[in-house]
Amino acid sequence: MLLLLAALAFSSNAFSQLTNLIFFSEQGERFTVILNGIRQNTTPETNVKVTDLNAPNYKLKVIFDDPNLGELDKNLMFNQGTETTFVITKNKKNEYVLRWMNEVPINQALPPAPGQQVVVYHTQPPPAGTVTQTTTTYTESYGEPQGNVSMGININDPELGVNMNINVGGVMPAGSQVTTSQTTTSYSTTTTSGGYAPVQSQPVQQAYVLPGYNGPIGCAYPMHPGDFQSVKQSIESKSFDDTKLKIAKQVIASNCLLSDQVKEIMLLFTFEETRLDLAKYAYGYTFDIGNYYRLNDAFTFESSIEELDEYIMGYRR
Repeated sequence: MLLLLAALAFSSNAFSQLTNLIFFSEQGERFTVILNGIRQNTTPETNVKVTDLNAPNYKLKVIFDDPNLGELDKNLMFNQGTETTFVITKNKKNEYVLRWMNEVPINQALPPAPGQQVVVYHTQPPPAGTVTQTTTTYTESYGEPQGNVSMGININDPELGVNMNINVGGVMPAGSQVTTSQTTTSYSTTTTSGGYAPVQSQPVQQAYVLPGYNGPIGCAYPMHPGDFQSVKQSIESKSFDDTKLKIAKQVIASNCLLSDQVKEIMLLFTFEETRLDLAKYAYGYTFDIGNYYRLNDAFTFESSIEELDEYIMGYRR
């Protein structure tokens, strides 16, 4: 009996120590994740989650889809039993680097983001063969409420004592429509010492289309409207701006927003200074950065608009 209890305790502890890793590129560059010499995602992506890792460190290689961008090599260390996020970005020397962004207990991790490829960690390369992707087309809507929606969201912050598991029922906005699609294609793979590599053309990847917008893109794929409404309600439920801002930054750091979504979050805050802080922080996680001027309506003072403009100009350099 004691042996059985010990085995169960060991099994439970081992499971609790499994870790998820999220990698995403700040500017939307597509890449492949290789851990301990084994390729994890089958096609280059901008956002990859690798789940069920059972060791505290791995040898990481990031190979960009564009060969002109080079590769990243890093000995990766992280806390077990967490979902840890890393961002692929450029340093002041315009060199690509991998930076730790945040971590949450794995049982408090948010659901996968739209457009995020989720891969269960594996130690053997897939066999040579043909990989096929099927076409998926769907529509997202914004504007006046229409139809029902139900969803859940987890937010955890030990520092603030925030630990929420929320199930929200409500209405799905409708109005202007955004259509996305993924094209069906296939390619062959061949086994190599480091895993496998495509030998034919890569598939056409999922693309996000914002009607009427042809400006610069700041991130790959905005948060789904339903998920955004849940996040917004969660932030709004807090009494103090400091708590609201902390939760908002947690969510923004792991997602991509539209300018109008950023503005909606800004309007949840009372103080001009806090709104400006959020607007600066969210710029690097916004899809339609060419529409960022719309945030100006959320400010009372011209000085805030000027300060945000200066920040954006410096960010782009």
